[in-house]
Amino acid sequence: MCKTFKCLVSYTMTKPMSNHGYCFAVIFALLMLFTLGGCGNPDAAEHSASPQGPSEKPSGRSADVPQEDNAADRVSLLKRRLSEQESAEGWVHLFDGVTLFGWQSDSQANFRVEEGCIVVDQGEKSLLCTEMNWDHYELLIEYRAGETTNSGVFLSTSLSPGDITKDCYEVNIAPESHPFSTGSLVERKAATNVPVADHEDWRKMRIVHQQNEVVVEIDGVEVCQYRDEQPPKSGQIGLQHKQGKIEFRKVLIRPLDMDDLLDEKLSAWKQYPEMDAKYSVTESGAMRVQGGSGQIETKKLFDDFILLAQYKLPTPEMNSGIFFRCIPGDKMMGYECQVSNYPSEDDPLTPADCGSGGIFRRQDARFIAGENNKWVSILLQVQGPSIAAWVNGVQVSGWTDDRDLNENPRRGKRLEAGTIMIQGHDPGTDALFQRLKIRALNGAN
Repeated sequence: MCKTFKCLVSYTMTKPMSNHGYCFAVIFALLMLFTLGGCGNPDAAEHSASPQGPSEKPSGRSADVPQEDNAADRVSLLKRRLSEQESAEGWVHLFDGVTLFGWQSDSQANFRVEEGCIVVDQGEKSLLCTEMNWDHYELLIEYRAGETTNSGVFLSTSLSPGDITKDCYEVNIAPESHPFSTGSLVERKAATNVPVADHEDWRKMRIVHQQNEVVVEIDGVEVCQYRDEQPPKSGQIGLQHKQGKIEFRKVLIRPLDMDDLLDEKLSAWKQYPEMDAKYSVTESGAMRVQGGSGQIETKKLFDDFILLAQYKLPTPEMNSGIFFRCIPGDKMMGYECQVSNYPSEDDPLTPADCGSGGIFRRQDARFIAGENNKWVSILLQVQGPSIAAWVNGVQVSGWTDDRDLNENPRRGKRLEAGTIMIQGHDPGTDALFQRLKIRALNGAN
């Protein structure tokens, strides 16, 4: 119930009046409620100090998430956060250790989470795949396979790949007797010098997939290097069930080949001196955002991209935002990745204002992963209608825009390239941003 309606109801209940007067007051309160559209006029919100767009019900993937994170899950997710150094380098968990959030499968194999691991041991041959596509990355996996297990890690794949010699790469997990044993690229190149280990041991796999080259290490030893003159397009990362039991307890990824967006002159950005917000560069090279409402905007346009940023907020009430696919030159007319550590009154891990990494007015962050007066890392990935964000290494949002196409992302789905903006929110804003890096997935204009 909005504050205006509460006040009107309170007034009618506390003031003495005749029956006719009471009825009139109640009717007036109801009329005000419908006139104000709940808790405010959406058109007025478009021109507020924090222009966030209409507050229609979120749509898309947010309604399709199979599990609701409870309080115990949020505590467990908090423990999965990476160190400041790891997250500043761009490392994130693809598997959060608690749920299968961010993964998808179209099979009947029994992929599940047990004791902090992805486990599968029964069902048809199939893949559990990331919802987002990846390319140009370093991938770290810890796994344990049964003695006769045949599994694998698929790169640049779809849920149902066709020809593995053309459509994707399969990094095999298989017995030594297999012609393409563990670490091999199946039907492409066999691994050599693979360290011997007991099938009860946890093993480490490192994969670097960059440009047209794939390099595989097993337990710190390089076992396969493959160059492809006709590499497949970027695609999902898949964990395979084929035969036997396989467990994955860590699946970490770090994007490579990212370009800096920050320098001492803010040369990649367009400023708006007529707006209240002011932008400067500190001695340490961070962007400082101070003052009232305003924006700084990239000179280049981006449609699909992956962006890394670190922010620091001194108080929980303070917030900012990373806007993207913005209408160039307009005032924050874009999607917004929220920047806010503000907790709800009922639960310190539940966001009160969408939460960092949440997609504002579309999907709240699963939990508050950032802390005040500390550097907090956000990895934001945007591909077509799908948007995902990680905060301090843990995925907090994953949303697909299924609205009708519209030039303005506040009113509909925008796939067209746009600018990226850093928001100045209100007169109390004093936020810092550093390590702003980006890689355009489909090129930048």
